[in-house]
Amino acid sequence: MKTGSQVTAALYLGLTFMAGAALGVSGTYYYVKTPVTAASTRQNNSEALRKAYLNEMRDRLHLSPEQEKHLTEILDQTRELFRQVSDKHRPEFRAIQEHQAELIRGLLDTKQQAEYETLRTERQERVRNNNMDTQR
Repeated sequence: MKTGSQVTAALYLGLTFMAGAALGVSGTYYYVKTPVTAASTRQNNSEALRKAYLNEMRDRLHLSPEQEKHLTEILDQTRELFRQVSDKHRPEFRAIQEHQAELIRGLLDTKQQAEYETLRTERQERVRNNNMDTQR
């Protein structure tokens, strides 16, 4: 296998791991219906997962310091790729969310629709405030 192929394979492996971790975290979040958390908390959770992954890889595979350095670089590159994909597809995600909201509105009576709009506004405000707190 060529070195370039190994790097590509490692990137795909990292992407797969991080996608699985993200799916697991988000699935757990929605399953237990916890309130929206601050982005800084999500970042801390992400960092904790990353640190645990690095520790497990180092301990179980007996990575050399050089290998650990390269693994960290791979994870950094993967994080950036995920961010780029997320940014690119954000409008599609929002369209899906709006489609869901339209379907829910169709399910509700007039009084429920008004409360639903209030609920959505409050939730959007919480998310906006959490994002602002993170950017400070």
